[in-house]
Amino acid sequence: GASLAQRPDSLSVPAAEPRLWTTQRDGEVKLRMEESGLAAEPALTVNQMFVSTVERYGEYTALCWKEGDQQKSLKYKDYYQTCRIAAKSFLKLGLERYHGVGILGFNSVEWFVADIGAILAGGFAVGIYTTNSPEACQYVAENSKANIIVVENHKQLQKILQIEDQLPHLKAIVQYKDELKEKRPNLYTWAEFLELGRDEPDAPLDAIIASQKPNQCCSLIYTSGTTGQPKGVMLSHDNLTWTAYSTAKHVSLTAASQAQEVVVSYLPLSHIAAQMVDIWIAMKIGGVTYFAQPDALKGSLVDTLKEARPTAFMGVPRVWEKMQEKMKAVGAKSSTVRRKVAAWAKDVGLNSAPGSAPVSYHVAKKLVFKKVRKALGLDRCTKCYTGAAPITKDTLEFFLSLNIPLCELYGMSESSGPHTISRHDAFKLTSCGIELPGCKTKLHNKDEEGNGEICFWGRHVFMGYLNMPDKTEEALDAEGWLHSGDLGKQDENGFLFITGRIKELIITAGGENIPPVPIEDAVKEAVPLISNAMLVGDKRKFLSMLLTIKCQVNPDTGDPQDELTPEAVELCRQLGSKATRVSEISGGRDPAVNAAIQEGIKRVNEKSTSNAQRIQKWVVLDRDFSVGGGELGPTMKLKRPVVMKMYKEQIDNCYKDVASPATPDNPLPPK
Repeated sequence: GASLAQRPDSLSVPAAEPRLWTTQRDGEVKLRMEESGLAAEPALTVNQMFVSTVERYGEYTALCWKEGDQQKSLKYKDYYQTCRIAAKSFLKLGLERYHGVGILGFNSVEWFVADIGAILAGGFAVGIYTTNSPEACQYVAENSKANIIVVENHKQLQKILQIEDQLPHLKAIVQYKDELKEKRPNLYTWAEFLELGRDEPDAPLDAIIASQKPNQCCSLIYTSGTTGQPKGVMLSHDNLTWTAYSTAKHVSLTAASQAQEVVVSYLPLSHIAAQMVDIWIAMKIGGVTYFAQPDALKGSLVDTLKEARPTAFMGVPRVWEKMQEKMKAVGAKSSTVRRKVAAWAKDVGLNSAPGSAPVSYHVAKKLVFKKVRKALGLDRCTKCYTGAAPITKDTLEFFLSLNIPLCELYGMSESSGPHTISRHDAFKLTSCGIELPGCKTKLHNKDEEGNGEICFWGRHVFMGYLNMPDKTEEALDAEGWLHSGDLGKQDENGFLFITGRIKELIITAGGENIPPVPIEDAVKEAVPLISNAMLVGDKRKFLSMLLTIKCQVNPDTGDPQDELTPEAVELCRQLGSKATRVSEISGGRDPAVNAAIQEGIKRVNEKSTSNAQRIQKWVVLDRDFSVGGGELGPTMKLKRPVVMKMYKEQIDNCYKDVASPATPDNPLPPK
């Protein structure tokens, strides 16, 4: 950027021009600035962005939450001051430059303040998954050289106390909710923590803030690799501030002076998606962030949505699927709604010419289901997003029928969150939309159908993986393009369609490359009773599939139960089955359900592009997949290698003594 070049070099000997990437905690990178457009915007530190928001919207509400039944809130100017106090407290506790502050707990004001306070103090904000084992917490804390760890409650504190002796850099622990069960040296309540810095002078903090540059690291996001240890994604000030700016522009969020946007914070903040939306984008535009309750995903989310009435809402596919299941259960009781939705779903998109998907959006507009939107707390929500994992067409169509188009977004931690986002004026069912302004997409090694590895370029691309030069060079090529590991294609208007993960591709013994997700989605659509489907067949002669049935979930633990969902019971009735539990169906115990699954799979097979893509065998498992069970990651992504290990026996059974695939037209010879 021009501004960097014009610094008087009398201050210091000019260093060599920084490279596009670094893996050093104190490293600097060359920003991907362009001559014009959004990528030419001046680079800001987190502090500069926050201060400019306070100057403009200081008196506006920034954060809202509930304590018991009481509604509490914080204005932008007080939010900033609290973050400064937290920064001074961190410094007083001995936070060193470029060292981590680990944050382990559910979304809250304290989480945000600890995150921003760590950055202002010159450290790294490091979110730790609340579901992590003590060992996993130890890895992240030590990898980031955390001097301080902020935990939510006694349960999370226990994890840190178990590994305390393996954390040589740790100087203090802060617990932000509940009373301390026991006093220990270097353990503070949130109130005690803020007292430490409240009366400290401003000068030392201001000097640290003034020394920060937009091209330096301020935040670490640990990505769960499917294998090996997680990698610390280094994000710079510019990664956060520029991406927040570009995203807000792309999806036309309004600045507070026009009308305040409202978002609900409930997705894990250790993840970039929630952090980008709830902290950084909200800060950039002066929006309000409303905190959900810790049991949000176990059922209380809708209550928070009804109170907050967000104007923009981001959900992972599982959240939308759960809402859909709930509404179908309610809808199963009210026949007129059901008839309307069914009739509409038949019409929409299925008979409109290809490429005219926006027509279905206007059709949906007329079918305004105001009541449903109100019941979900989405009556003011003009922007609903889904991302982090693939969503089925069935769910997209269902919400479209309620005049709630779900805009898909696509990106990764390494791109500070988003790369492409669908918009209402640029909307195609099943596409993840077009890239953010100032960003570019390239498809690498395209095949004859136009599928290639999706590569990103822009100021949202990360600095590197902390202390992992080899992994960094795998992700970033020599020119600085980020290789996503995802396969996709673009249509003539630049809309991106994801076709699968390169690593997820099943390569059969016959050498056929098969992307599993489209086949799995087709089966879920053909057999609505199915909750999760996983295709198996790598290095095998044919494909088989693991299936799970839609069941009730324990509201406290999130664990799958044996009871079927009301919708599933209703579907069984229609098939002529009396089943009410998974155990009555799994392992082929219910002939009526079996026949229906076989029929659905047969329909999917008839549409398959080649013989190799047909599902030859399938098995219904005893329980659904879950985060607690280990089959799903924190964002509900299917952990395929884990499932392969867990259900090895069932999978091996599919391939036992099979000379040739058993299909209806090719029955096995009697033994």
